[in-house]
Amino acid sequence: MKVLMVCLGNICRSPLAEGILRNKLEMRGLAGEVDSAGTAAYHTGEKPDRRSIEIAKKHGIDISYQRGRQFEMADFKRFDKIYAMDRHNYNDLIALARDPIERQKVEMILNAVNPKENRSVPDPYYGGKDGFINVYNMLDEACEVIVNMIEQKSN
Repeated sequence: MKVLMVCLGNICRSPLAEGILRNKLEMRGLAGEVDSAGTAAYHTGEKPDRRSIEIAKKHGIDISYQRGRQFEMADFKRFDKIYAMDRHNYNDLIALARDPIERQKVEMILNAVNPKENRSVPDPYYGGKDGFINVYNMLDEACEVIVNMIEQKSN
């Protein structure tokens, strides 16, 4: 399965989600492709926020090699599932989708844990270290459900 994680700038939430899911797939020996992107091009080519790198590293995950990129229309074809971090990202992606098949690929990531509640992962960029810890925990829980789903589909 090919999964894309999407937030606004692709330096805080989506790189963490990418790293967490990739790590979970590797730990279980599951095949899959995981990437991340932003709906905006603010941080194209940049490393993830140092606080995202630090919280991931604390959990044994290296995301320092990742580089920000903007979502591209080709991503609709390349990925099986596209997870938005918040309602704004979701709405931006749905507005770009050209048909029902592309729209069906887009989902709010926290719906993995709380189906149909459309909860957002808060953007920790302007907050302190606790915000990144909270975001990590939310994404870790969602990615656990996602990896379980991927594992079930592969059996």
